[in-house]
Amino acid sequence: MLDDRKMAVLRAIVEDYVSTNEPVGSRALVDRHNLDVSPATIRNDMAVLEEQGYIVQPHTSAGRIPTDKGYRLFVDKLSAIKPFSAAERRAIETFLAGAYDLDEVVMRTVRLLAQLTRQVAVVQYPSLSKSAVRHVELVPLTERRLLLVLITDTGRVEQRVVELPASFDEDSIMQLRAVLNACLDGRKLTDIATVVADLPERVEPRERANAAAVFSVILETLVARHEEKIIVGGASNLTAADFSQGLRQVLEALEEQVVLMRLLGESDDQSSVTVRIGAENDVLGLRSTSVVAVGYGSADRPLAKLGVVGPTRMDYPTAMGAVRAVARYTGQILAES
Repeated sequence: MLDDRKMAVLRAIVEDYVSTNEPVGSRALVDRHNLDVSPATIRNDMAVLEEQGYIVQPHTSAGRIPTDKGYRLFVDKLSAIKPFSAAERRAIETFLAGAYDLDEVVMRTVRLLAQLTRQVAVVQYPSLSKSAVRHVELVPLTERRLLLVLITDTGRVEQRVVELPASFDEDSIMQLRAVLNACLDGRKLTDIATVVADLPERVEPRERANAAAVFSVILETLVARHEEKIIVGGASNLTAADFSQGLRQVLEALEEQVVLMRLLGESDDQSSVTVRIGAENDVLGLRSTSVVAVGYGSADRPLAKLGVVGPTRMDYPTAMGAVRAVARYTGQILAES
């Protein structure tokens, strides 16, 4: 364990290095921070920090920079995540509230996170498996073709064209729509397979062939579809960062949806901000990056996760504050949609 003075020295080194991207020397610490000790004492403290693996000297005669271990202790000892001002919170809420559907909410969230943090923003769509049906609509297209529209309580809209074996009239479509909404409204998508199995009995025998085609589309393309979708934004922010493993490896890793799912999904705690630093990321191409992530949705019903990816030389208090604030407002907007 470090005493308070050495912890203050480490904190100052992290803050200065994040700000300047230059190794930090003892004289600079004395000049920039009110540490109330001599440069000689600072040098002794830095020697201890280096010996314990919290900082390192990149080359002879240089100052010191934090290691992954140093960043980890800095993050763990943060007294508070940087709060956003009332004006900043209002700006976030106004920007996100202008979205008109789930796709727009997600895209605005990605842009906002990238702008606030100057990192790569990563936002996961609400999982279909965690969604419930809010409404089912059947829209006639031709005599034997319908558009099936399923709206979930997380704002997700799924549309599929249904080819029918026979022609239909308006009354039969109205009756089928009524059956679907009466039986599916409020039901989890994971439960729909069981519910749909009993629906043919609720349809008149002469309409069951067409109804079966609609039920089949629901089962095959909605219920059985479990893949997740993640949107990435702000990749250009990485060009200003230095990566020990190279920018190309980082960008290649971020192109893989499976990798992004693993980055966001490792923590079971949806409510608190999680930070994984450097080698704590098990993805080879991302071991020179840090990931700040949190779940969004209500406390009793998390929907998905969002976060940012950037270099280990990251402004952690700001990134953690932005991720938490944006997640809160994104969850509120989806709950009200």
